[in-house]
Amino acid sequence: MSEPFDCDSCKESLYDRKYIQVNDVPHCIPCYDRLYANTCQECKELIEHNSRELYYEDRHYHEHCFRCSRCSRSLADEPFTCQEDALVCNDCYCNEFSTKCVACGKTVMPGSKRLEYGGCAWHEECFVCCGCEQPIGAQSFIPDKDEYYCVPCYEGRFAPRCAHCKQILVQGGVTYRDEPWHKECFLCTGCKVQLAGQPFTTQGEDPYCVKCFSNLYAQKCSACNKPITGFGEGKYISFEERQWHQPCFKCSECSVSLVGAGFFPDGTKILCKTVCEQTFV
Repeated sequence: MSEPFDCDSCKESLYDRKYIQVNDVPHCIPCYDRLYANTCQECKELIEHNSRELYYEDRHYHEHCFRCSRCSRSLADEPFTCQEDALVCNDCYCNEFSTKCVACGKTVMPGSKRLEYGGCAWHEECFVCCGCEQPIGAQSFIPDKDEYYCVPCYEGRFAPRCAHCKQILVQGGVTYRDEPWHKECFLCTGCKVQLAGQPFTTQGEDPYCVKCFSNLYAQKCSACNKPITGFGEGKYISFEERQWHQPCFKCSECSVSLVGAGFFPDGTKILCKTVCEQTFV
């Protein structure tokens, strides 16, 4: 007579029945599933012995329950991530959480080449010059409101041009008569010295350094015979056909300043009231 061969849990005979041994102890299939099978995180039912079981972060799933919480596609053989305890496939994650290209509106996939500027992002191939429509890539660019230009296109369209040589002013320069000039192009009409950063004056539309203007156009002080230029001691006194620097306008005899005082002309001389009274009394 043979020995009994029963399920360790329910004690029913296992002859002619499927069973599973756990630590050399036999169990019928229903008892094994009840005692050892895990509960599916998704459907909350037991994952029976003949079902494929998937495991992720201390949670168990039926193969058909292991799917994207957004699109329901199976994640059994797909890359995925976990977002607030919900499983999400890569496509759904990128569509929902990844940056969108401001040019084409499509997702900028993680790891792909992209350009970011001003809080916005572009696919590398979507970030193009508004002028030539060529991808800017790693080249320098210049923003203009909501448009972006490569340097050659921006310079060709917007950069100021020197009033003298008509070439583009890349940086610096000076403004004369509301027009831009290269510093090296803004020269004295007389001696051709650069005028940027130094005093200058004009005759008609032509700029001159102080020296050239003084030599060519300035009136001479009747006292010191030096030009009256309007620079430095620029204030002057004019009487009839003669002009004086303000400091030079003084009595020819006693040298007292005549600025704001009465005076008397005596040929080429000018005399203060006191000297005149002594002379003609």
